[in-house]
Amino acid sequence: MSLSPERLNRFARHIILPELGGAGQVALDAAHVVLVGCGGIGSPALQYLAGAGIGRLTLIDDDVVEDSNLQRQTVFTTASLGRAKAEAAADWVRAFDPALAVAVRRERIGPANAGNLIAGATVVLDGCDNFATRLAVSDACVAAGVPLTSAAVGRFQGQVANFAGHLPGQSCYRCFVGDAFDAEDCDTCAADGVLGAFVGMVGAFAAMHAIRVILQGHATLGDPQWGRLHLIDGLAPEMRTLRIARDPECKGCSARG
Repeated sequence: MSLSPERLNRFARHIILPELGGAGQVALDAAHVVLVGCGGIGSPALQYLAGAGIGRLTLIDDDVVEDSNLQRQTVFTTASLGRAKAEAAADWVRAFDPALAVAVRRERIGPANAGNLIAGATVVLDGCDNFATRLAVSDACVAAGVPLTSAAVGRFQGQVANFAGHLPGQSCYRCFVGDAFDAEDCDTCAADGVLGAFVGMVGAFAAMHAIRVILQGHATLGDPQWGRLHLIDGLAPEMRTLRIARDPECKGCSARG
């Protein structure tokens, strides 16, 4: 697979990076990222994934754009109000780079449909806003053998990690949070508030982390850092990293060995 002269020019600043190079850009072009949630994390993540030249994007979101979204959900404008988020986000991608393939899934992802929705993904980037959905996505990723980039924000704390629970000895997202959050309950930004710029910071970091997964084996940048949870303090600011060990009794990945 090769890139056209137009694509070579567009991504020239990538290609001259020794850590990425032409082979890395080709890998990005061939990748399929499934984005769960087009909101505060998903919007900036989508912008940088599209900017990186991810060749195929699937956008999953069942919500519509409201005016309170606009201070952090950066792919939307006042003209987007009332529209389905996934549709409006897909229109942004098409306007930004018509060469990218983008599919829309306007539905809520859960245990019954997660496997079908993530099928064929190179990596899934989950930026949704509840634990039940996150666990359903994680379990589906383990079952399908698809890596997961998980990103979350609570007030001024962000969390980003890559999980590969389908690989021997590697943890999954369920190893991190356990089973207590299978019900749909969690804090929300509507109740606790969130700073748009900080959400953008976490979303961009998540896009970078998904790119690491895609580039493994193709570029020196491709260190996926499996099971390393990056905790981002937006007030300090500072970041620290924890390693999430595989739970031998995890119902999501323990059968994988």
